[in-house]
Amino acid sequence: MTSIVINSSEFDISLPEWLQKCLYNPSADSTVEERRNADAALICKAFEFAYQLHEGQFRKSGEAYICHPVAVAGILRDLGGSPAMIAAGFLHDVVEDTDVTIEEIEQHFGQEVRCLVEGVTKLSKLNFQSKTESQAENFRRMFLAMAQDIRVIVVKLADRLHNMRTLQFMSETSRRRSALETRDIFAPLANRLGIWRIKWELEDLAFKYLEPEAFRQIQNYVAEKRDARVERLKEFADTLRARLAEAGINVLDVNGRPKHLYSIYQKMERQHKEFHEIYDLAALRVIVQTNEECYRALAVIHDAFRPIPGRFKDYIGLPKPNRYQSLHTGVISSWGRPLEVQIRTKEMHQVAEYGIAAHWKYKETGGSTSTNNSSQSNQWTPGEEKFTWLRQLLEWQHDLNDAQEYLENIKDNLFEDDIYVFTPKGDLIALSPGSTTVDFAYRIHTEVGNHCAGARVNGRMVSLSTPLNNGDIVDIMTTKNSHPSLDWLNFVRSSAAKNRIKQWYKRSRREENVARGRELLEKELGKTGFDNLLKSAAMHTVAERCNYHSVDDLLAGLGYGELTLNLVLNRLREVVKAQQPVSSASEITTNVPTSSPKTMRDGVITHSRSNSPILGVEGLVYHLGGCCTPIPGEPIIGAVTRGKGITIHRQGCHNLEKVEGDRLVPVSWNTATETTNRAYAYPVNVQIEALDRVGVFKDILSRLSDQCINVRHANVKTSPGQPALIDLGIEVRDLMQIEQVFCQIRKMSDILNIRRIGQIDG
Repeated sequence: MTSIVINSSEFDISLPEWLQKCLYNPSADSTVEERRNADAALICKAFEFAYQLHEGQFRKSGEAYICHPVAVAGILRDLGGSPAMIAAGFLHDVVEDTDVTIEEIEQHFGQEVRCLVEGVTKLSKLNFQSKTESQAENFRRMFLAMAQDIRVIVVKLADRLHNMRTLQFMSETSRRRSALETRDIFAPLANRLGIWRIKWELEDLAFKYLEPEAFRQIQNYVAEKRDARVERLKEFADTLRARLAEAGINVLDVNGRPKHLYSIYQKMERQHKEFHEIYDLAALRVIVQTNEECYRALAVIHDAFRPIPGRFKDYIGLPKPNRYQSLHTGVISSWGRPLEVQIRTKEMHQVAEYGIAAHWKYKETGGSTSTNNSSQSNQWTPGEEKFTWLRQLLEWQHDLNDAQEYLENIKDNLFEDDIYVFTPKGDLIALSPGSTTVDFAYRIHTEVGNHCAGARVNGRMVSLSTPLNNGDIVDIMTTKNSHPSLDWLNFVRSSAAKNRIKQWYKRSRREENVARGRELLEKELGKTGFDNLLKSAAMHTVAERCNYHSVDDLLAGLGYGELTLNLVLNRLREVVKAQQPVSSASEITTNVPTSSPKTMRDGVITHSRSNSPILGVEGLVYHLGGCCTPIPGEPIIGAVTRGKGITIHRQGCHNLEKVEGDRLVPVSWNTATETTNRAYAYPVNVQIEALDRVGVFKDILSRLSDQCINVRHANVKTSPGQPALIDLGIEVRDLMQIEQVFCQIRKMSDILNIRRIGQIDG
């Protein structure tokens, strides 16, 4: 334990040596400001601030909470982080776990530290409808912060790495959730940033908790023959070093790198092999001084050892998106097994180990380590070519409203390395693996994709669904009359292409959507004076309040399902009520359905309390009308039938036009207690119009399940080139629940429309 006194405060915890050197020594005579430079002062101030705020807090392991921020700051220091990054490492949890605000962070430590802390702060103080929504919103905020300063994600990765190192103290559920998120999001992010040191440790730690048996098994396999492998690699390295020296190549280092456990497991799974069938358990690195020496060393290696066909990759001429550069080749070793050899310069090696961090840890000119870099040199924005993947993630912030779909697209984009293809003019285009000619067309420009009629790959005509490979030269042919087909959604790989196809389809059906919206509104308000109502100032005001430029836009949104009929009617009531006094209410107000039933007999509804969910029918036989399927929260009215008791209708139901006035009975929902309403489930039929793709029905059912909705029956109709029609019979508690369900389903980008429909099933 280390006991250090700072400003009369004693810190009785274990502190790393680097932090102890920063801290003030009270025995010295000079002042604090004289004994600390500005960088050390910022780091010490952040530590003291965090220590005092986290005092009395403990981790699940039982250790003082401050140990976690200290560890995170240490990881950032090892990566060569600036003082602002190290300070953010100390402070990254104070906004979430204490009463300190982000404004106070800025007041004490400046805007640079504030932005870093704000970027990594979770949204735990906000309420979300689901864990998925919370997780998606956290990532949206994190990626937006990364757009301003890429160092945000480096701080977040350091935080996640230490949490994974101490994950054994969490519950089984928390361990699996964190490990899954780490494997699917954070390890790929570390890979995209090229920080190999963090990537492999995150992957191995996630592997340990997600596949514990496989992890232990591979760990034991690797440990069994480690000494023999090390000795063989040393002999190979000595032989190679001598051959390179004979060729006059200045070799800075030759060393072996064992593959980490998760990469071995992945290879076994991908190639369906047992451990003893995996030969390249290690790679040999050759570090030289110049690019030219890299290629000369490759020639020497291929002359000394038999190269394996198809195993050579030139990442110097064609770097990876994370700026990784190296020559990779596979050879048959002196002991008869395949071995991977990586050839790179010292600068390339630093980028391979530290990724984006290498550009502030090591100067591009090959200088020494420094933690005194300017903040400007550490800031990277998505405008730079190396962060095209981040620009894609930022585009999805606007294109994808559904949380689950957003997370799935993040994973798809982060997981795999890009493939590289060329335009006929030789421009390089990066695409996701499996991308087709249509993905390429939309990557060039939206209009190129929308008018794509055919494609040539390497001079040959191919189908639009043809997957592309590295090095392909792609030429897209367009015609003015061509347009996207719904069938394209079955083979395009990129989310950007899928979204552009869906957007075109929505826009092309505008007239149909306007007509459908008009029909829905007319059915509810009646035909009398309807055209005048649409032209009225009131409707224009309603459109503006619903964020539409015109009434036609409002009707299109209503027809397409972007807003509900109830929302439009409520806005119309509010506008009419504000514009006209009650005593002079016009015909418009009488056409808008009211929220409470009119009394047809004595003008008073008796709110007698009973166990019946409906008031006004106590002791009488009644049933819900299958024509309109009323549910709690909607205005209702009863109609006396001959021999079947009372039928409960929604107010405005078209069947009420046939009912004589003296047979109408005033009724209302019993809102006395919540338990009364929750004891009943009400059948409702809905029809969903969706773009036809594999899995869309499953995604819809998943969202219904999240809302605890029981599905009574389902019917799906599909036709080539046409949207899928999905008829569902579901059970809901009240109007609020069905509106929540509609809202969740409308967020899915594949959904064209969702509405309630007529007769319920028997």
